[in-house]
Amino acid sequence: MVSRQAPDYLFLMLVLVLTGTGLFMVASAGEVWGQFNYENPFYFVERQAFFAAAGLVVMAVISYVDYRIWRNLSSVLLVLAFLLLVAVLIPGIGMVRNGSQSWIGFGSLSFQPSELMKIVLIFYLSALLAERKKVIHLFWKGLFKPLLVLGIAFALIMMQPDLGTAAVMGGTAFLLLFVAGAPIRFFVLTGVSAIGGLALLIISAPYRMKRITAYLDPWSDPLGSGFQIIQSLYAVGPGGLFGYGYGESRQKYYYLPEPQTDFIFAIWAEETGFIGAVFIMILFFLLIWRGIHIASRIEDAFGVLLVCGITAMISLQSFINLGVVTGLLPVTGVTLPFLSYGGSSLTMTLASAGIVLSVSRSTV
Repeated sequence: MVSRQAPDYLFLMLVLVLTGTGLFMVASAGEVWGQFNYENPFYFVERQAFFAAAGLVVMAVISYVDYRIWRNLSSVLLVLAFLLLVAVLIPGIGMVRNGSQSWIGFGSLSFQPSELMKIVLIFYLSALLAERKKVIHLFWKGLFKPLLVLGIAFALIMMQPDLGTAAVMGGTAFLLLFVAGAPIRFFVLTGVSAIGGLALLIISAPYRMKRITAYLDPWSDPLGSGFQIIQSLYAVGPGGLFGYGYGESRQKYYYLPEPQTDFIFAIWAEETGFIGAVFIMILFFLLIWRGIHIASRIEDAFGVLLVCGITAMISLQSFINLGVVTGLLPVTGVTLPFLSYGGSSLTMTLASAGIVLSVSRSTV
């Protein structure tokens, strides 16, 4: 029997603060590009505010829906997500941006099917692993089907290609398998295989090799593959303790390409300094901690895996984005949850937060 209670207000507050902070960040980081491309310095923040409002409404509605419904709908949603991943690869349907055919357009709006797949895969794997928790140590009975579904989704996203999203999805799936109780030997074997597969993916695509070279030595090609990371470091480094002040970034003036998206944290660090950067990191740390806390209070296996999966997705995506911006990881094209400009990413992230709030309202 599941009883309903108040949602986790601390988790809700953290989501609202991150979303609100994201609007301030987009307003500053996107004003120059908005003026240049659309003759409207508020172009990006206006659109982001629209998606934030829509996403918050979706989050509120989902938070009052019994989370167990996603267990029943997981197979249907998985089929839909696969169909969209196939559709985005069809010329004339999929839209190409920055070398990746990852979007489906609807008039002036666009949608990224891989964002839906990240969430739906969490639904499906959580439901499947909750059913198979007693045989999770057996490969054919416990692990084969989850890995097969993950492998197909990974391959379709890599065909776009979008290594960053595929990496977040794959990492989230493996963390779910760990929480579900998969044996350690499985992670050792797949870890070795993953390293080999990643090496092949990098070698097979010249642009990925350039990104690795730029990561090791961005100054080897300062106007090409190393340009973004150099300009990002030029933003993060000079910020000092308190930064130049809100709205006073130098790098957003056509030095850092599209600063309102993947590299928005660099502009924030430049304007607010070390204090502002640490503030964002603390917010994410608290959000992740609260997600773990919510999962620890739930006795239903599906609910536990659902919250752990969503928390893992947000934490991995945040870690990768911050690692790229600060030069600790190669450039991957992963957005910063709640903060980077992007309707699909923001809406789906807020929807996933609504699911966590729904679980937090339930006790068994």
